[in-house]
Amino acid sequence: MDKIRAAIVGCGRISDLHAAAYRGSDSAEIFAVCDVNEDLAKQKMEAWGAKKMYTDYEKLLKDGDIDMVELLTPHHLHMPMTVAAAQAKKHISCQKPMATSAADARKMVDAAKQEGVLLKIFENFVFYPPYVKARELLLEGAIGDLITVRMRMTCSMNGGWDVPREAWEWRMDEVKGGGGTQVFDDGYHKFSLAYDIGGEVEKVYAWIDKTMEVVDAPAFVMWKYKDGARGRYGQYDLTFAQNLYIHSDYYAADDRMELVGTEGIIYVNRTTANPLEEPPVVLLRDGETRSFHNLRDNWIDSFIDSGRHFFTCIREGKQPILSGEDGLKVLQFTMSAEISNREKREVSPDTVVD
Repeated sequence: MDKIRAAIVGCGRISDLHAAAYRGSDSAEIFAVCDVNEDLAKQKMEAWGAKKMYTDYEKLLKDGDIDMVELLTPHHLHMPMTVAAAQAKKHISCQKPMATSAADARKMVDAAKQEGVLLKIFENFVFYPPYVKARELLLEGAIGDLITVRMRMTCSMNGGWDVPREAWEWRMDEVKGGGGTQVFDDGYHKFSLAYDIGGEVEKVYAWIDKTMEVVDAPAFVMWKYKDGARGRYGQYDLTFAQNLYIHSDYYAADDRMELVGTEGIIYVNRTTANPLEEPPVVLLRDGETRSFHNLRDNWIDSFIDSGRHFFTCIREGKQPILSGEDGLKVLQFTMSAEISNREKREVSPDTVVD
């Protein structure tokens, strides 16, 4: 099989991280780019060495030379663009969050299945090498049986790379964004990790406050895993400390995870940023700590590995990690937190269908 010819649709800030998966790849190439901003599309076409450029997505889908699309567009466009790509027989990598409703997510899953194409919800945190190492340690029995999953994130407006104002504005639009910038948008990363490490969730309860009237933080989310899942309980707390300086090459966000088992604890001390200069993974067991230093721990590594995983799935005809079905479950989990906060009750993700 020749190289997979991919089209990157949406050339905003995050697209450069997605493009990294293609550099040096023997499996896939960026064949085309598409953005409604013609100047930006031209810029990316030249930077990435793409052969074609489009400003019209419908015209791109008629191009028989394109095998797959990467959808890096506002959330409300994910469903119609995915369905159209499936009908055009293109494999699809769709940025998280999957959709703005569970009903739309189901349409995406059904369209991909009906047309016989692969649908991957692009989630890079699950592919972050320190997290992958932590998961390996857990499955090897390094901490015994998993009891709780604890995650926390502190984010700021001080530090990290520049993000264009228009990239934030659509995320804060109720229709285009689909939910809050922290719990719904960025939170999808954390709920993906919780789902991947612990399994399906039985019920969720959340408190979500507001900072500066627009940012959905501070927040605290708790959940109970279904019987038979790896973990029993989980929690995620996030804080928006707008003036706290967080050194980062990417977003100013300090993300951490603790996996507590019957015999030990695994700490994942970084993802997007590394403000405290700690080892990426630490194992506590039998009163001793073991640090894992020699891991690929740049955030961009997670984008590279996630992208190349999908290339392999396309070539071998295998379902990807965080398939459309998995993405729907994560979306139901994520939306349960927002419903719980709004209605002040426990919510079962299985009941979130609209």
